[in-house]
Amino acid sequence: MQMTPAFAALADPHRLAIVAMLADGERPAGDFVQALPVAQPTVSRHLSVLREAGLVRVRKAGVQRLYSLDPRPLAEIDAWLEPYRRFWSSKLDALEAHLDQEFPQ
Repeated sequence: MQMTPAFAALADPHRLAIVAMLADGERPAGDFVQALPVAQPTVSRHLSVLREAGLVRVRKAGVQRLYSLDPRPLAEIDAWLEPYRRFWSSKLDALEAHLDQEFPQ
């Protein structure tokens, strides 16, 4: 699978932190400046990358810019992860069966 813009955007830990913060709801840009150990211009660049990847939306409210999560690109990542979920599920089922044999209750 070719790396999508969302994958590329989430490869940076600061952008991943911004997306995690937005999972709780809409936030002003200033929240990210306060929460991240980077300067405001760097936060603006990260937000720009996330917008270009389609992961965040922005709206103006007076002088503030409010950011919110757009989950559509995350669905693409979720679909990509599906075969790996099946892999781990079968491995965890096998581990559970082994532990049940070794340590019966």
